[in-house]
Amino acid sequence: MDILVVGGGIGGLTAALALARDGHQVRVLEKAAQFAELGAGLQLAPNATRVLDRLGVLGRILQAGVRPRRLVLRSAVTAEELTALDLGAPFQARYGAPYVVMHRSDLLTILYDACRAAGVGLCPDRDVRAVTDHGDTASAVCADGRRYQAAAVIAADGLHSGVRRLFTADQPVCSGFAAYRGTAGIEEVTARSALDEVVAWIGPDLHFVQYPLRAGQIYNQVAVFRSRKYAADPGLADGQWGGPDELDGAFGTCCPQVREATGFLWRDRWWPMYDREPLAAWTRGRIALLGDAAHPMLQYLAQGACQAIEDAATLARTLAAGPGVPEALAGYQAQRASHAARVQRTARTWGDIWHVSGVGALLRDELFRRRPSDDYSYTDWLYGPARTPER
Repeated sequence: MDILVVGGGIGGLTAALALARDGHQVRVLEKAAQFAELGAGLQLAPNATRVLDRLGVLGRILQAGVRPRRLVLRSAVTAEELTALDLGAPFQARYGAPYVVMHRSDLLTILYDACRAAGVGLCPDRDVRAVTDHGDTASAVCADGRRYQAAAVIAADGLHSGVRRLFTADQPVCSGFAAYRGTAGIEEVTARSALDEVVAWIGPDLHFVQYPLRAGQIYNQVAVFRSRKYAADPGLADGQWGGPDELDGAFGTCCPQVREATGFLWRDRWWPMYDREPLAAWTRGRIALLGDAAHPMLQYLAQGACQAIEDAATLARTLAAGPGVPEALAGYQAQRASHAARVQRTARTWGDIWHVSGVGALLRDELFRRRPSDDYSYTDWLYGPARTPER
């Protein structure tokens, strides 16, 4: 059948590739003048790399990315290692796929090339303004008047999704935290962690993440902190809070390595951190949401792209099973909505755990120190192929 995908990011292109490999005629309508990803580093856990393996692109991803040996949490104040997750052979055997870190633009390029090879119609400069379910078909109309019709419309148009307005009048929720990012040549960054680790330095109202990209050629860093300006005046517009002065103030009491590493961040731009409340209904007739359009989440579990990739696989599977498009989309929602909502909620909680201070931080650190690095009981529900009940 003919299927339209609105949005050409990682979720949209993964969905397009999965659907095209099942024989559907897929067209991706992307608002921007070219298919491109903002940001830098991206973490792909096994729940995503299993899907990418089935889609035939994991080989290129492994060439472009890095397979870390461990995920590590350290104190941003004392530099002490608090806990770690071993990502070696037992981890891969348990989850059936590797953990990979890579540049977002590299993943998008790989997906773009695979979509083009699969015959997907890749249409940039298509600003979709209206989507309609006509009962037997669905359509999308662009700002320039071009109209497209198909059996289904899949909206993967991100945090500020226009199609989401068909389902809810909700607005993105600002966390009050700002993120700074930066990449540099591996030899340029003097305050780096081990090159076979993904390290998150955690402290009161802040954290700092480091890991290598592009087969170890460049180094990725992310600094996140709670803005005091925003806390004092939540009415401030983006850009009026979270500036470099707040960045320096927030990390001024951290250990020397973290303080030095902040000097390698881009300081001319920063990203306010948003998510939305979980949405129970993602589908209506022949229209469905996918990825951040359905479930934008804070990045503390590194699952935003991973959940969009899982969406894509489930969508393709339910459409292949039939019997009809509305029924298949309803089945996609039934399989994905509650789990994605759990990931959204847990991401918020995990952020609170990272950023706690005082007695709460002392208790957290003691619990982390006691945890073995091969204890996967807390990641099975997220990375494993079978869902486990909520704790």
